[in-house]
Amino acid sequence: MRKRLVMAALPLAVSAAVLAYSGSLTAAGPAELADPGALSEPPVAKGYILVSPRAGLSTHDFEKAVRPHGGTILGRLGDLEVFVVQLPEHASERAVAALLANNPHFKFAEPDQLVAPGALPNDTYFGSQWHLQMVQAPAAWDYSLGNGVTVAILDSGVNAAHPDLQGRLVPGWNFYENNSNTADVNGHGTRVAGVVAAASNNGTGVASLAWNAMLMPVRISGADGYAYWSTIASGLNWAANNGARVANISFMAHTSSTVQSAAQYMKSKGGLVINSAGNTGAFDGTAASDAMISVSATNSSDTRTSWATWGNHVDLSAPGEGIWTTSSSGSYGAVSGTSFSSPLTAGVVALMMSANPSLAPSQIESILKSTAVDLGTVGYDQYYGYGRVNAASAVQVAAQTRVSDTQPPTVAISSPVAGTVKGLFPVDVSAADNVSVSRVELFVNGGLIASDSTAPYGFSWDTTKIADGSANLVARAYDATGNSAASSPVSVTVSNAVVTAVVDTTPPTVAISNPADGSKVSGWVSINVSSADASGIASLSLAIDGAVKFSGNVGSTSYKWNTKSVKSGAHVITAVATDKAGNRAARTINVSK
Repeated sequence: MRKRLVMAALPLAVSAAVLAYSGSLTAAGPAELADPGALSEPPVAKGYILVSPRAGLSTHDFEKAVRPHGGTILGRLGDLEVFVVQLPEHASERAVAALLANNPHFKFAEPDQLVAPGALPNDTYFGSQWHLQMVQAPAAWDYSLGNGVTVAILDSGVNAAHPDLQGRLVPGWNFYENNSNTADVNGHGTRVAGVVAAASNNGTGVASLAWNAMLMPVRISGADGYAYWSTIASGLNWAANNGARVANISFMAHTSSTVQSAAQYMKSKGGLVINSAGNTGAFDGTAASDAMISVSATNSSDTRTSWATWGNHVDLSAPGEGIWTTSSSGSYGAVSGTSFSSPLTAGVVALMMSANPSLAPSQIESILKSTAVDLGTVGYDQYYGYGRVNAASAVQVAAQTRVSDTQPPTVAISSPVAGTVKGLFPVDVSAADNVSVSRVELFVNGGLIASDSTAPYGFSWDTTKIADGSANLVARAYDATGNSAASSPVSVTVSNAVVTAVVDTTPPTVAISNPADGSKVSGWVSINVSSADASGIASLSLAIDGAVKFSGNVGSTSYKWNTKSVKSGAHVITAVATDKAGNRAARTINVSK
């Protein structure tokens, strides 16, 4: 199994892995960005990138890959297979990340980008919470009020002293400053929290979606409201490990592979992540993902707002304009943005989980989409996703769904499918399940190589660890209920042995078959020469009395010698052969005229 890539000087806690460079979050981050949205490229944490290696990649090979770029592995983000790599001052974060992302032994690499909250503040006061009626929340409350479910609010903190939030919070954590202070430093988080689980039916303030759900404040942003992908991912990891079943991210975090990886981790722990689709009003080319649910915004006319981002990443839509909620000042107000359509959806998910705690995250997501009110074109579209959330239908179906999963996952090794392998070799596996895949393991000749819990499932196999020859690869996938299945075996040939070249020191053979040695010649004489060698003849030459008469890259020759033109007496005939390794051999005979 792969050695866990955790630096000896750094504990697994994110405080060491990420907040080791918390100074850069202030010095090179939001504090210096008067108008981040006006920049051509989103700002990033100076000197740091986020890298996810394939399962099985050793610490040595990871370090070897980042060393040419001057990179140093600081540590990992909690339990995620994502590592913080520090770069030298002169390095380009985007360029180095792009180079590592093209390395087949890494799942992804990206700069630690700054991301804005999804709010569009609106100070106009609304005395009616139209959104609750639009999603038929009162009918949903007949089935569930959110009891027993904790919703993590990844934001700027929450005002725990607000009259409608008192007693609604469980302990959280501040990942921006690495402490337990989760007070709201911006106001955005308190507004988001009120949409999910403000105290309701108490004769004052506002009503929320999930009255009796608990809120977990996880601060991920600074006072300006901007957060980093690393703080969001760290917050998700912590929330998943500390009892949250739903996490709301009112930020456009779906474009980050690091955040997607953290969302998959939470899903593997039985939770779901809801995030804002964005407020650009423009198309977003990010591909669809099953790691989190991205929510667009609708208005009181049940149509998409002009400022809601659209694209394939949109899964659902929900009311997000003029949403009356709690404010950090202790009062109430109406706000707009996908920042608020997202927590509305998170509240509905909390109701569903409370109504039927045995449902898997993928089942919750499937019910949420299948019960949504279809708006726009028939079926899925890039503006409304699968439709506008309907709390009543979603909670009712969830409450009535009976869970019995005996179906194993499907799994196959997609690469390699055969052939010869050597060195550090990438192995790709595809796996799917009717509910969800919890992990995939790779075996070589029956021995476990590594385990991967986040899609796409990929491994780095060090083929030098086994003897050369035939090797059988098998992948096994598991679902959350313990069902498992193995792939068909793939047979490959491991070939790592260095072939030592055989040094040829044997000279060729060379012979003069005519005339015979010691014979007497006259007139025209045929001098027949032949040579041979295992590596081949490179050249053959013939000389008479030291004068070369023939030379060529052949193995034999027949030379016509006119002895009438030479003096009577003794003469010397010499043949020289050279093989392709440079070895030489000579044959000499003496004749007389």
